[in-house]
Amino acid sequence: MTLKIGGATVNQIPFDWKNNSENIIQAIEEAKRQQIKILCLPELCVTGYGCEDMFLSDWLSERAKHEIDKFINYTADITISVGLPIRIGNTTYNGACVISNKKILGVTLKQNLANDGVHYEPRWFEPWQPGKVVEIYIGSEVVQAGDLIYHAEGISFGFEICEDGWRKTRRPGYRLKERGVQLILNPSASHFAMGKSLLRESEVVMDGSRMFNCVYLFTNLLGNEAGRMIYDGDIIIAQKGKLLAVNERFSFKSYNVLSCQVDFSNPQHSETITLTDSKDKNEELSKTLALALFDYMRKSKSRGYVLSLSGGADSSICAIFVAEMVQRGVKELGAEAFTKALSLEKPIAHWKDAVSQILACAYQGTKNSSDTTLHAAKTLADSIGARFHQWTIDDEVNSYTKKIENTIGRSLTWDTDDITLQNIQARSRSPIIWMLANINRAVLLTTSNRSEGDVGYATMDGDTSGSLAPIAGLSKVFILQWLRWAEKTLGYAGLAPVNNLQPTAELRPLERNQTDEADLMPYPLLAEIEHHAIFQRKSPLQVFDSLKGQHDPTALKGYIKKFFRLWTINQWKRERIAPSFHLDDLNVDPRTWCRFPILSSGFSEELMLLDNTV
Repeated sequence: MTLKIGGATVNQIPFDWKNNSENIIQAIEEAKRQQIKILCLPELCVTGYGCEDMFLSDWLSERAKHEIDKFINYTADITISVGLPIRIGNTTYNGACVISNKKILGVTLKQNLANDGVHYEPRWFEPWQPGKVVEIYIGSEVVQAGDLIYHAEGISFGFEICEDGWRKTRRPGYRLKERGVQLILNPSASHFAMGKSLLRESEVVMDGSRMFNCVYLFTNLLGNEAGRMIYDGDIIIAQKGKLLAVNERFSFKSYNVLSCQVDFSNPQHSETITLTDSKDKNEELSKTLALALFDYMRKSKSRGYVLSLSGGADSSICAIFVAEMVQRGVKELGAEAFTKALSLEKPIAHWKDAVSQILACAYQGTKNSSDTTLHAAKTLADSIGARFHQWTIDDEVNSYTKKIENTIGRSLTWDTDDITLQNIQARSRSPIIWMLANINRAVLLTTSNRSEGDVGYATMDGDTSGSLAPIAGLSKVFILQWLRWAEKTLGYAGLAPVNNLQPTAELRPLERNQTDEADLMPYPLLAEIEHHAIFQRKSPLQVFDSLKGQHDPTALKGYIKKFFRLWTINQWKRERIAPSFHLDDLNVDPRTWCRFPILSSGFSEELMLLDNTV
């Protein structure tokens, strides 16, 4: 029994009915052109996965049901599944609706809900009980909903919906195997994290196909759907433990379809498609942030991005990601389609022509800034074609300083007012860079990284000013190595001056030789402490026990105490970070991974135990 099956990834927007339905219909039409007989579209693709509390409303699910009518007429000689919320009584469920030859066959409802890390599904949905089936109305038609299997094109198939496939012992696949299912479809909204695609391939798809003795088809959403989560558009097909097909991820197109000819009787005769989709973390990050910034710009209907470019690593990586967005988008879509997608005013002959329309950078110097960082900033901006401005803010800093000195009746000095004198410089940069963003009708990018978020090494209403924080999910260690990789591998020669600098805020007088690591601790050690304390949720003493064999014990204790103290007192800052992309297993943005009380004991007793240990 040979059958062509396929998956379609679509780039959706929460309750944008026109966009979402058009993408689904175009994907169905493309699948029919490829002669696909069974097509799986992603989880909640009708509404978008990121509807948040709108899933608790009655109207959203009802409107989603009406959209189903639009797809039915396109299903002659094809079987499709589309994801949508299903409201039964006052309860919302997460469903996959199967339509075959213009008839709804039923709706499978998700049995396991994601409730860790970035996920809050139990807030919106209820898990469906295994084995239970009910009847619901879709329009005037009565259809079955629940734990179903389907028969089409001479085979039987069932579903694991996203999280269903990640549960080791509670996977619906075990029961589907007992019921003789030959094909399992997994429509997903599985957010991007570096390295996660390899886990999908091995643990969900390949292991699933082997354990359940079946063909397994996984289809993920695509793009920056709702602002924070990014979906890579993964489509993976395996049969009895063998990988058959994988698509190219991170497409700039609105939909992509991957098909594969499968012999359900003899796996040796099934088609094998080999693609070169890199799973290298540096390459993955380049692709995902390029796509995320592309979608954020077009979906927010902004005219571009504005960036305070200091010449340091953090602002430089933001500039490079915009350049990557342009280069990759133009390469895939073509100059004309890329220009149209972002509503650029002028045609482009070279990718740098697009960068010049999209990205405006400004170097905002003070008397504490160096010629070295100015050179690094200008060299980088020129190398990628960004508009570059420079000005000084000493007049603004002096004005604020004199006003407060007159008010308190004394002069401010570096010996007594260090943090105040640093912060006023960072904050004085904010109003004018916001003006540039407003004039350009652009999104202002903030440049704080995850390591700074850990310890509050950022000035609120200063360098944290902005409406999007693209690198808030990345550690400083990763950023520094990525920039070296980008200079060498991606060919960004303009990064050379940046990569030769030691990270510094340049807020103290130059003769004080300020560096980030002198203010904090070595960045690699900060990353190690973060991994144990935040990702693995260990106490100060447990962190010490994990690291004491690798570092001087006395110095290590001091750094651990500093980390926990700064982590505790700076939660309020993390609450105010601009919306950030989730890019790794760990994120300290409270909205996308890690919640912590603003007020707490500050680990006082736990740090005392650390003092008393050997």
